[in-house]
Amino acid sequence: MKERLPGFLFYALAAMLWAPPVSAFQPKPADFDNSMSEMRPAIERFAADRASLNRAYATVLSPSRRSRFKQFFTDWEARLATVNFESMSQDGKVDYILLRNRLDHDLRQLDLDAKTEGEAAAYAPFGPAILMLEEKRRTLEPLNSQQAAAVLTALVKQVAEARQAAESQLDGQASSEPSKRILAKRAADQTAALRNTLKTWFRFYDGYDPLFTWWVEEAHRSADSALESYRSFLREKIAGLPPEPAETSSGPGGRGGRSTPGAIAAARPGDSSDIIGSPIGRDCLLNELTNEMIAYTPEELIALAQKELAWCENEMKRASREMGFGDDWKRALEKVKTMYVEPGKQPEAMRDLAVEAVKFLDDHDLVTIPPMVRETWRMEMMTPERQLVNPFFTGGEVLSVSYPTTSMTFEQKMMSMRGNNIPFSRATVFHELIPGHHLQGYMAARYRPYRGAVGGTPFITEGWSLYWELLLWDMKFQKTTEDRVGALFWRMHRCARIIFSLSFHLGKMTPQQAVDFLVDRVGHERENAIAEVRRSFEEAAPLYQAAYLLGGLQLYGLRKELIGSGKMTNRQFHDAVLKENRIPVEMIRASLTRQALTRDFRSSWRFYGEP
Repeated sequence: MKERLPGFLFYALAAMLWAPPVSAFQPKPADFDNSMSEMRPAIERFAADRASLNRAYATVLSPSRRSRFKQFFTDWEARLATVNFESMSQDGKVDYILLRNRLDHDLRQLDLDAKTEGEAAAYAPFGPAILMLEEKRRTLEPLNSQQAAAVLTALVKQVAEARQAAESQLDGQASSEPSKRILAKRAADQTAALRNTLKTWFRFYDGYDPLFTWWVEEAHRSADSALESYRSFLREKIAGLPPEPAETSSGPGGRGGRSTPGAIAAARPGDSSDIIGSPIGRDCLLNELTNEMIAYTPEELIALAQKELAWCENEMKRASREMGFGDDWKRALEKVKTMYVEPGKQPEAMRDLAVEAVKFLDDHDLVTIPPMVRETWRMEMMTPERQLVNPFFTGGEVLSVSYPTTSMTFEQKMMSMRGNNIPFSRATVFHELIPGHHLQGYMAARYRPYRGAVGGTPFITEGWSLYWELLLWDMKFQKTTEDRVGALFWRMHRCARIIFSLSFHLGKMTPQQAVDFLVDRVGHERENAIAEVRRSFEEAAPLYQAAYLLGGLQLYGLRKELIGSGKMTNRQFHDAVLKENRIPVEMIRASLTRQALTRDFRSSWRFYGEP
């Protein structure tokens, strides 16, 4: 394993790389956002109004919320129709298309969400009664406490009848049908959301209205207990999930009624039975791809990833032969996994790799690194609980280091060290820090920040960092064969993410099959593969995992178009991309190439050709 820098040499180098002179902090006119987009005020107003409505109509399952947002998006579409598109600057046209694209997506998503929620609502016939109580509270209608107590008493009976109907379909054990398990988990999430809504309603009146408390307190206690018991029944008896503390329950957290809180609490080492997820189906995937301006179908993207994975496997075999293992690249990967540092030394190792990457960027004049970016990144250690969902370090302004703790079993400790070895880490520390997420986050907060309201796409958030993995591979940043194996492991991992995540949402792969795919085709430690799949299906948005490599390939193609033609230098290209903020890469392309745009612009860029 490559030796790290001696302490005195490291600090001498760090002084040059991370501590620029005070004069370097003096602001210059070029350091500021000079965007003059005519659409910026409109986007800022849209974002502020949307936030106000989100606060006012906070009940996710409420029909009045859906109706109000449909009106809001439709009204904004009408406003956009009055804008003189042809007279605007390129920035203004890009922003117009971004806002229009966001409105189109959100209107479609309202209908898709209604369909998904409706499928699970059959398990929760008591929902309308709870939503009616909360709606009347929100609109401050006079309350009849005696009638409210009667509603809750009837609700307890409805919950009992719903449970009886569900129990009649069981054969004394949890369902083994994936579709039924998924539907039951969605229904459990809806029940949790309804329970929280009822709590909000009750707390508003309780104690402030003595007559309300006299009438309703006991009825609410019974209803709350019935809802929680029913939620647990749906999760454990129909969905087949392990018991989960009631305090971790939450309502739908994302599109399509998906729930993300509680994933860590339910996670158990070595066990993937708690991973169910909520596949959104092909129509929802196409809606998401349209919003991200990706002109490929899910099936084409899976074919693309399979082609990239085949390339990675060939490169792995080449590296394996250099290491003396023939074509058995998994033996080479096993050798690389032993190249970890001893417990307690991982923070120092990560620091050295961060410095190494920044020096490479500076030596090759690849991107502007503001002094504040060099100065302000930090490090913390990831909790053992969090490592069950995310087994590898994460980053941004804070590098969160995943490495064994004393509370882990021997097997867990070994898997954590093997999965966070030095060649693996060398391939990704720069992804998290500089020039990756930390630099990107700094620039996004300072250049065209308003675009976050209509952009915010993972295809640039993760694609930017992944792009650097592709570029630094081309520039031979990995000096040893072992380092190349580490980089190839991650590239295979990104290919696999596209394949298993899209296949899952198309209904063609189960979570357990995804775990096996990562172990068999990528060489993951099984514990780490389970954590990766759990994160993918219980926390991440449907396209998030696919966005890494796909976004990186988009930027890779755009770089070839602009730098390969001599129109820009590396530094000019990278600085320009960062200043466009986190928007679909096709819109960054339109801005940098001064592409002619029309009001009804639709994505057509086949950045990868025909997969």
